[in-house]
Amino acid sequence: MSHTRWKTLRERKLTEGYTEPEVIAETRRAIQLSMALAEAVYDRRTELGLTQSGLAERVGLTQAKISRIEGSDTVPTLPLLARLADALAATLDISLDADYTRTSTWAAPTYSGGRW
Repeated sequence: MSHTRWKTLRERKLTEGYTEPEVIAETRRAIQLSMALAEAVYDRRTELGLTQSGLAERVGLTQAKISRIEGSDTVPTLPLLARLADALAATLDISLDADYTRTSTWAAPTYSGGRW
């Protein structure tokens, strides 16, 4: 099925009051959150001029793991998110509700004691 045909089918379903199954909606939301986080990590890393290897060294991970995080192939645990934010000299804000997900990073105010 071509993209144009798929889009037309999707639009028709939406106008006919089609409701997406809950499992699909949950999966879509998880993917969107993972992609938002990946984009925030990538944007901040490139803003700092770091390579994936450089960030990996700061966090204590492998370059491959950073690549998987930035590629939305894996979702970090909360402790790893804290380490990433620290290594990126940033705070990480994640806003979640039923209809909206937003992830952003902000530069941390200071550098102290060999840690960002």
